[in-house]
Amino acid sequence: MKLWQSRVDKIAVDVTYMQMFDAPVYDAPCAPDSVQVLRADQPPAAFYRFLYGTVGKQWRWYERLKLTDNELNCILHTPHVEVHVLYVGGVPAGYVEMVREASNETEIAYFGLMPDFIGQGLGRFFLEWSLTYAWSRRPVRVWLHTCSLDHPRALPNYQRAGLVSYRRERVFIIDPRSQYPDLGSGIG
Repeated sequence: MKLWQSRVDKIAVDVTYMQMFDAPVYDAPCAPDSVQVLRADQPPAAFYRFLYGTVGKQWRWYERLKLTDNELNCILHTPHVEVHVLYVGGVPAGYVEMVREASNETEIAYFGLMPDFIGQGLGRFFLEWSLTYAWSRRPVRVWLHTCSLDHPRALPNYQRAGLVSYRRERVFIIDPRSQYPDLGSGIG
């Protein structure tokens, strides 16, 4: 009997870690008409999977796809994790997940818009809203990471919002499309 080893493609991903130590000063983020941000208090796994999958599919987000509902709920239903959903006309348009760490730091773990809402100027509003909210909790630092699989404007938008790069690294991951073939390849 022969044992076949399937070829697994690896892809290079450039990861940029970003941070800020002081609250940014923006003109007050003013929500465009029919836009609101609501906290999803202990969202059910199915709703979170809808957000994560819709926002992250084209960017090959896969980490949360590996989790069972119970594992996902254990993360989402803890007091230090918050999910806030951007709505436009009552329709989910994006979300941000923040993690308040024991070190009094806040990580923006996930941030993004639904594909139908990209390019409408909502990203800047929602990012400024997210950072303003994160700083309202008085952390000593707010941080996130982005990568070369994210939207091409993600890094410049984070920089424009006041986040500064503090580390870059290239990692090699198994292409998540080998396990999740419906994932996209991003824009461009």
